Amino acid sequence: MTVRSHEDWMRVALELAKATEGQTSPNPMVGAVVVRQGHMIGSGAHLGAGTPHAEVHALHQAGDLARGATLYVTLEPCCHHGRTPPCTERIISSGVARVMVGAKDPDIRVSGRGIARLREAGIEVVTGVLEEDCLKLNEAYFHHRRTGKPLVTLKTAMTLDGKIATAGGDSKWITCEASREYVHELRHRHDAILVGVDTVLADNPKLTTRLKPGGISPLRVILDSRLRMSLEAAVTDVSDAPTWIFTTNRADPVRIRQFQDKGVRVTVTGDGPRVDVGAVLSELGRAGILSVLVEGGGQINASFVADRHVNRVIAFIAPKILGGKESPTPVEGKSPERMAEALKLTNIRVMRFEDDICITGEVEETS
Repeated sequence: MTVRSHEDWMRVALELAKATEGQTSPNPMVGAVVVRQGHMIGSGAHLGAGTPHAEVHALHQAGDLARGATLYVTLEPCCHHGRTPPCTERIISSGVARVMVGAKDPDIRVSGRGIARLREAGIEVVTGVLEEDCLKLNEAYFHHRRTGKPLVTLKTAMTLDGKIATAGGDSKWITCEASREYVHELRHRHDAILVGVDTVLADNPKLTTRLKPGGISPLRVILDSRLRMSLEAAVTDVSDAPTWIFTTNRADPVRIRQFQDKGVRVTVTGDGPRVDVGAVLSELGRAGILSVLVEGGGQINASFVADRHVNRVIAFIAPKILGGKESPTPVEGKSPERMAEALKLTNIRVMRFEDDICITGEVEETS
């Protein structure tokens, strides 16, 4: 493909950024390219927190040729000292003549100041190039900066008649291997995975990412209001991934210390009877967790749905009919009285994994 327009070059930067999905949090994914006389002379992406930003990589590759060139970057360059120096100063010293920015950074330390600093230095800055695509790329980051909480994705897997297990609790396997492989991709992309204690007691899962080429295992979050989980549960092995348990004052202090001695973080959220989901999300947000994949059972899912803490849904549907009103469903709890109270999904996408169907959508915001 011949690249000619500003949008074309920003798409190149977006692809560079997308390749780092799952490895930059709590920082956003960012891509950058340096273009001179229609040719790319430098490119880069932010590879992880504490490492050089995308602009720095691209400008380093461009070298002296960057003078008078155009820099395309998917997110507004930073202008503050953090774990790395301000990108604005590196851009200014490079001598680039123009910077094309995809989206403004909502971080209060930046929030337009990066753009202003570049303009003060006499650099032409154009904003909003493929802005919608750049916002979508880092939707979890923008959500976190706006709300202080992580973006929540509710993942379910059910039979055609809406069952997630038999009445006796058997759920292996509802979906096909290809669907389960995709779930591991989802784990890699999210900062945290969350389940309830019933899932741990029934399945003793590791809740790690198991992809053939590798992958990053997310923080494992367990909601256990009375700390019923076994000290020998697979998730207490923190050599695989960190584990946080959220409980209530109903938990035995001795058991809390026993879990802590194993390296598991235990947080008490209140008196109960259940763990406060909102408090959990606030705590995760304060810790810099940008995204959470909820893989809970019907009761945990019901807590998130009832309190409107779901931002996105990924639902796998297998072509199987189980039957039985005793068999659990993806969302249990009390039913609303009116259909108008149901969560409505928008921006629907349908995918196919062998014979399974996967429906994804964003929860429509209500006033």
